[in-house]
Amino acid sequence: MFSKKSKGSSASSQVSQPVAPSKPSPPSLISSDLTIIGDLKSDGEIQVDGVIEGDIRTKTLLVGEGANIKGSIVADSVRVHGRVNGQIKARTVLLSKTAHVVGDIMHEDLAIETGAFLEGHCKRMVHPAEKAKAEIKTAAVATLDPKKAAAEKTA
Repeated sequence: MFSKKSKGSSASSQVSQPVAPSKPSPPSLISSDLTIIGDLKSDGEIQVDGVIEGDIRTKTLLVGEGANIKGSIVADSVRVHGRVNGQIKARTVLLSKTAHVVGDIMHEDLAIETGAFLEGHCKRMVHPAEKAKAEIKTAAVATLDPKKAAAEKTA
């Protein structure tokens, strides 16, 4: 009934363990003998060497030489060595010399090696912070020289 420990001390004596940051997981591999019909979603990296008929949403995507993707791709980084039939929307896109892409590419950075096949439109997406800087620069020039600002807007 009477003890040296009080009821409140047991809760305060427990020290919470710090949460360890999660380790990055290894890339998910779609091997050359695998066909997936459906969408893929990952917070990490996907390496495709097989066939995918569906949309892919991931952080990093590597399309191998033997890969064939029919669907749209949304990622931070995409490296294409195989075939893609669909829209690619990514910050960084690299088309290697063995790439065969039929579809539009929306990007911030785009690199195309000699020999890559691309049938579609390429459109550069402007990062919101970069767009705001450009608008501020145009507004500053407009206050100094209206003719020069009009010329920059049309360029």
